[in-house]
Amino acid sequence: MALIDLIQRQLDDNTVSQLSQQLGTDPNTTRQAVPAALTALLGGLAQNVQQPGGAQQLASALGDHDGSLLDNLGGALGNPAVQADGGGILGHIFGGHRPAVESQVGQRTGLDTAQAARLLMLLAPFVLGYLNRQRRQQQGTAEAGGSITDILNGERAHVEQAHPEHRGILASIFDRNHDGQILDDVASMAGGLLRGGR
Repeated sequence: MALIDLIQRQLDDNTVSQLSQQLGTDPNTTRQAVPAALTALLGGLAQNVQQPGGAQQLASALGDHDGSLLDNLGGALGNPAVQADGGGILGHIFGGHRPAVESQVGQRTGLDTAQAARLLMLLAPFVLGYLNRQRRQQQGTAEAGGSITDILNGERAHVEQAHPEHRGILASIFDRNHDGQILDDVASMAGGLLRGGR
């Protein structure tokens, strides 16, 4: 099951209400914002692993994320340790471009920048946990770094297909100098996880 489907399956009324309270927004806006935030997170990671050594370094960074959070989304959302972990993950994924990413997600979802930042922070540990769980399932059938790249590319494509309204979010996030070229901007972003970290 794709990550977006797994998370949305757990977004029952109680969980959405809890998440909305943390964001300070209404449940409908929260439900619509989750796919956009996941698109940004998966897109950032997918671009990072295209850089030399990126997949291997991400594989190492997944060690602290066993995927157990995915079994209790509602409970984990209220865990301060999960929230603190999410802030560190965002810094690794987006580096100095993190404020711009948060701003873009906010503009495209009706959240303000602070709300978008919090949503990305809350969801980031679930993304890494999911990747680690999928990697473990695929070990023995593919080289670890390669399988992570395949998983990320598949997840990104699935989110974009299931939520076509967010297809433009990656270009608007990663083409920061508006020259129509994403790769040069990604190269400057590929700091966090590619330099090591969690």
